[in-house]
Formats: sequence, structure tokens, C-alpha cells
Amino acid sequence: MFQLHQFLDRFAMGLTVAVVTLALTDRGMDLFQISLLFGVYSLTTMAMELPFGGLADTIGRKPVFLAAVVASLMSLALFLSSSDFYVLALSFAFIGFGRALRSGTLDAWFVETFKAAAPGVDVQPALAKAQWANAMGLALGAVLGGLLPDAFGWVAKRHGFSIYDVSYAVSFGVMLLVFLFTLLAIAEKPRLMNTKALKQGFADVPGVVKEAGLLALTHPMLSVLLAALALFLMATNPVEVIWPTHAKPMLEDGFANTVIGALTATYFFSIAFGASLSPRISRMFKRRHAVTLSGIFACLAVFQIALAMQGEIVGFVVAFVLFSITLGASETPASSILHTFVEDRQRSTMLSLRSLIQQLGAALGLILTGAVAEVYSTPVAWSLGAAFLLIAVMLTGVLALRIRATNRSDR
Repeated sequence: MFQLHQFLDRFAMGLTVAVVTLALTDRGMDLFQISLLFGVYSLTTMAMELPFGGLADTIGRKPVFLAAVVASLMSLALFLSSSDFYVLALSFAFIGFGRALRSGTLDAWFVETFKAAAPGVDVQPALAKAQWANAMGLALGAVLGGLLPDAFGWVAKRHGFSIYDVSYAVSFGVMLLVFLFTLLAIAEKPRLMNTKALKQGFADVPGVVKEAGLLALTHPMLSVLLAALALFLMATNPVEVIWPTHAKPMLEDGFANTVIGALTATYFFSIAFGASLSPRISRMFKRRHAVTLSGIFACLAVFQIALAMQGEIVGFVVAFVLFSITLGASETPASSILHTFVEDRQRSTMLSLRSLIQQLGAALGLILTGAVAEVYSTPVAWSLGAAFLLIAVMLTGVLALRIRATNRSDR
């Protein structure tokens, strides 16, 4: 059930991922305005990430996730209603609110429900299945989102809309389905939800956030894990964002956009495949998740350097697929380690803190990579970025040794 829920939620998002830049261009936005809109999204997400994670820990995961879906619906409605920059900025702010509200909500609910139903059982295989569902939802949504404007854009144009609004309208319908599915299928022990309880929930947020932050700073293993994840995003996020601009010159003009679209779908499918392989990889390393993560980061460094060295499209595609599969395999070992050291009362907050730290790492990586690429080239920037992964390998190696020592002392 949780896998289906995650699939539908990401499917709704994937429908717009494929066409968002084209839809904005069709509305008359230039590249600077598009960058500003994505900046509004990023700033809103980072500003609200921790407070909303803390709220989920106090008033419950389900109501906060439902609020996230409402924020997504408002964003889609605003986008469909206007071509004005300021209205679109408000739409992107609501996307950021939705992202911040989602962070660490039902993931935390699932882990708690799983641990209650199967105490002592490794949650990593179940998390891998959920991650696979996430990636498949994004992949299939991106494919359909790219096809809908070509297939039904004429209907939208007949009624005075952009052809890309078809994808947004279908996303709105699927998001409504996600709201109903969450309302009816997700069962959470009810918490007091009157006005007094809600006010108290907001009042408790700073304390919960402070406690989670102190835990992250003072818990040596969590500190090492979060530092490694920040470095991981500093290295890999610039590849995920910039690769279309690097690959397009390798293609013939007449087919370049089609191939880039196909590669985008391949990227998501490869991540889903990597997530499905994650439990097998974990068994190879005897479920030592820190050792697994260290090995995955090492492979990512190799594949990122290999990707940077490619000058022909065939070699680029092979390296890109290997990179994406390994990227998909990295999520659940990291999540398994984090959930081991976090209690239920602060699980959502810690997941939000992780997301915030990763976003900051990703943003810093983009700035550094952009500066290096401007002076030298994109391949040089990606190769230098792989150094961050090598540092992450060393940190997760240290983490593995600490976990091993802790397990020995507990025996």
C-alpha cells in the first residue's frame, strides 16, 4: 500500500517535471525569470524544511502530509490560472511549501509502522521497495508528461490554454487522488487536533528542532553520516542538473530534444532499478549499511569521472546509466543508518534536517561546479566534484568502524 501511495504521489510530480521549463517559456518567461522562480522554490523549501518536520513530530505525520498535498494542489491551480510572473512565483512558493511539508512525514510513519509490526527486522529492503516505487512514479510521470502536450495539446489550445497545461491538469487530477488515498488508506493513531493542541504543536516545534539539531551535532555517527551525505550531493547534484546541456551538443539537431527526453526517462528508470538492487547489494555486504554506502560512493566517483571523460553519445549513455543505477542504490543504506539512531518522536525532524543539509550541499556543489565549468569545462568540474565523493567514502568508512566498535561493546 505504501509503495502504491509513493508511486502515485511521485507520478503526479513527474507529470510536470518533464515540461516545467517548456511551460514557463511558453508563458513568456526568459531564462533569468525561470531561474528566479526556481530560486523562490528552493528558498521556500529550505526556510520551512525543519519547522514542518518538527510539526509532523508533534501533531502527526498524516495531517501534515495532507497539508502538503493541498499546497501542491494550490500550486498547480495557480500555475494553470495565470501567466503573470508574480502569480507563478506564488505557485513556486507553494511547491516549496509542499516539498517542506512532505519531507520526513509518511517516510517516518512507514518506518514506525514497520518497526512496530516487525521489531528487530531490517527495514532496508522495505525502504528499497518504496524508493523503487518513487523512482518509477517519477519515470512514468515524466514519460506521460512529455507525451500529453503532443497528443492533446490541440484541445488546450482550442480553449485558450498552453499545450503544456494538459500535463498540469492531469497532475492536478492525480494529486486529488493522492489526497483521497492518503485520507482513506493511511492509518495513523489519532492525536489531539483541536485549536489548543494545534497551537501547542506549533509552540513545541522550536524545542523539537533544537533537540534534533543537538542530536545531529553531538551524536558522532549521525554527524559523520550527514557530512558524508552533504558531500555526496555536492558531487552528484551538478551532474543531475547540468547533464542535458553537456549531452545535447553530442546529438544531431533534429533529434536532440527527443533523445534528451528519452534519456531523462532512462535516468528515472535507472534510479528505480538501482533501488531494486539495493537489498541484494546490502546482502553482499552482510547488511553492514555503512560499508555498503562507502562502496556505493566509491563506484559513483568512478562513474562520475568516466561520465566526464565521454565525448561521444554512446559512451556517455552507458556511463550515465551506470551512474544513475548506482545513484538509486545509495538512498536506502543511508536511510537505514539514520533510522537506527533516531527515536520516533524526532524522526520527521531528523529526516527534514537531512534533507536541508543535502539541499545546502547540492546548492554549494552547483555554485562551485558552475564556477569551475565557466573557467575550464563541464568535464573538469565533474571530475573535481568526484573528489567530494572520495571524501564521503572516507567518512562512511570511519562511520563503519565506529558502528562496528559500538556493536562489539554492546555484546
